[in-house]
Amino acid sequence: MDPRDGDIGETATCTTCRFKEDNSNYWTMVMYFKHRNGSFIRVPQIANENTGTPDGGMTIYYIEPRSPTKNLTVTTFPKGFRMRVGNPMSRKQDYAMNVAAVNQTTFRCWDGTGIGPGTPGTGAQDTRDFPKGPCFGGIRTQVYFPQCWDGVNLDSEDHESHVAHPVGIPARDGSLMFGTDCPDTHPVRIPFLFMETVWDTKPFNHPDLWPEDGTQPLVWSMGDPTGYGHHADYVFGWQGDSLKRAMDDEGCMTSYPGICEVLTRRSEEEMARCRLAVRVPEITEGQYIEKLPGCNPIQHGPEPATAIPNCDAVSTTISIPIQTSI
Repeated sequence: MDPRDGDIGETATCTTCRFKEDNSNYWTMVMYFKHRNGSFIRVPQIANENTGTPDGGMTIYYIEPRSPTKNLTVTTFPKGFRMRVGNPMSRKQDYAMNVAAVNQTTFRCWDGTGIGPGTPGTGAQDTRDFPKGPCFGGIRTQVYFPQCWDGVNLDSEDHESHVAHPVGIPARDGSLMFGTDCPDTHPVRIPFLFMETVWDTKPFNHPDLWPEDGTQPLVWSMGDPTGYGHHADYVFGWQGDSLKRAMDDEGCMTSYPGICEVLTRRSEEEMARCRLAVRVPEITEGQYIEKLPGCNPIQHGPEPATAIPNCDAVSTTISIPIQTSI
């Protein structure tokens, strides 16, 4: 939904989120596995740790600022707010190690024994590019959205310039995301969004499926085989003042939605009924396909990827959604 078309929180009729009041849009690209024969298949999403048994999806955290930051007062998003984090055209590490953005998008390679140690983004099993070897428990992708706003613009041309990460002294684990201050250019502290998505790479761990030269076979749907193009979008859509009420409630600001009494918790069946049907007549999952959907050839870098001119793929040119099956 486009926030320019009205208040998403009030106009949306359904949500796959756990809380009924949250009609926000959370988006990330899709992961594919490239077989050694050159074909691709979509990697399924699975439920995160301690989230029940939903059909894939993401886990979204709203995190409070913590000391020693001076910006402890949070301003909830205004209607029409949106932002993006990460650059889909990146094919190399673009950030210095002393800035927060270096850990804004990362991967955690689960070894099959648990969720792994350390703060997401700086843990021992975390990388900024695709893991180089098989992950026997799957892969969890981790996204920190900017938590500082210029206080004026609901969006910007690149969907990023109106927001920023905090600055300051890194914590002992190397993270700059916690306890640091908003820069003077973006002085308003907004809710700190953290997104986790778990990808079931276990069916693709057999050596016979991997390239003969041992290179890693995963690729993002926009043709990125490095992982550095990892990005995500957010469009605000909470109903009324429900987000503020939730962030003011001690029970809601835990990792357990079941004790958030000021919001309406929905069952997994209710969430599943809000899933959209396929809207584009193109096979994108459930079987191997010859090339990635859309006009997204593999671009290895390290130079930035480029958009393909005059793209005629159905996924980018269709004007009327058409129901199809796979």
